[in-house]
Amino acid sequence: MNGTGKKAFEYIVVGCGGIGSAAVYWLSREAGSGVLGLEQFHLGHDRGGSEDHSRIIRLSYHDQAYTTLTPHTYGAWSEVEDESGIQLVFETGGLDLESVEDEPAYINHYAGAMAAAGIPYEELTAPEVMDRFPQFTLDGSVLGVYQEKAGFVDAGKANAVHVALAKARGATVLDEAPVYGVRTVGNGVEVQTSAGTFSARRLVVAAGAWTNKVLGHLGYTIPLTCTQEQVTYFQTPHLREFAPERFPVWIWHGGPDYTFYGLPVYGAVGSKAGQDTGGDVVTVDTRTFDPNPRVLATLRDFLQRYIPRSLGPELYTKTCLYDMPPDREFVLGTVPGIPQVAFFCGAGHAFKFAGLVGRILSELALEGRTRYQIEAFRPDREALTDPDYRPMLVM
Repeated sequence: MNGTGKKAFEYIVVGCGGIGSAAVYWLSREAGSGVLGLEQFHLGHDRGGSEDHSRIIRLSYHDQAYTTLTPHTYGAWSEVEDESGIQLVFETGGLDLESVEDEPAYINHYAGAMAAAGIPYEELTAPEVMDRFPQFTLDGSVLGVYQEKAGFVDAGKANAVHVALAKARGATVLDEAPVYGVRTVGNGVEVQTSAGTFSARRLVVAAGAWTNKVLGHLGYTIPLTCTQEQVTYFQTPHLREFAPERFPVWIWHGGPDYTFYGLPVYGAVGSKAGQDTGGDVVTVDTRTFDPNPRVLATLRDFLQRYIPRSLGPELYTKTCLYDMPPDREFVLGTVPGIPQVAFFCGAGHAFKFAGLVGRILSELALEGRTRYQIEAFRPDREALTDPDYRPMLVM
């Protein structure tokens, strides 16, 4: 696996999904062959939350902590596109939608956070949404917020490009190399794996639903709820209507039990949609790869009501894992009391940020600080330290 037999590195990254592959890439720009990426499964595996044809990217977010960063996500992806010559981001425009009886409960936060960050957007009534996108069938209670730069990232391709560019700079990336132990050694770390034991000055952990399994070796964990989620591709007979040039990415905000999202046809020849946090609580050991018929039925009912022409026979349903802190916000920083270990938890909505978060993690490892504003995501916040904090898994 490690053909060079090299055991000592400057930087080790555990997890080579969306976030970890980006961290390996950004670290390799500074440290080249001093970087080691470790992946417990094969590269491109579908056991976590980082693979698939398309993932939503957007400037729109519910809090200014994110809208301060979202413009930078596009810059990070653009640098990788420029270097590789491969397009990863496809802008389609994006809709945030909500059925509003009195006052909005969700999309007002999205509009306010964009306004605070100086991000342009439009507020649309239901007729205005349907005039622009006749694929939707909405009643008069629905309000929309439209942002033109939203779209999707080709997730599987992005991960592979990050790894390929990192290897070209001399980084070592080992797959099928699960971590069996992590310990601090002076100001550095030592990581025990199936491929041997490796040492480094700094460690980055981007392990998704396996975060606590890795950090637990250091005597540190964070409260996480892990759920098995899914997306379904439908064989719509109206392909042209749902092409990226004609149909936006969209999110329907309806609370913890009625939030949905969807994307145009890309990668697979079908429309793509899913329910946010519709799945069951699992662990990485108890999860299955079997679609949940309850979630699929709820999704199909929603689409039949609001986007009926996107439906058709089920092409396939793909499962993934969400790892969510009690407040559903990112966790990004260094392990309290162990500054040589930086980590990230994406709360089930991070892929759009992968390029940027990889860059931030690389800065934390390289310099012990980052130029970006990540204070809201610190690991010592109340939601992670107060055992009585009430989980709220809706954004």
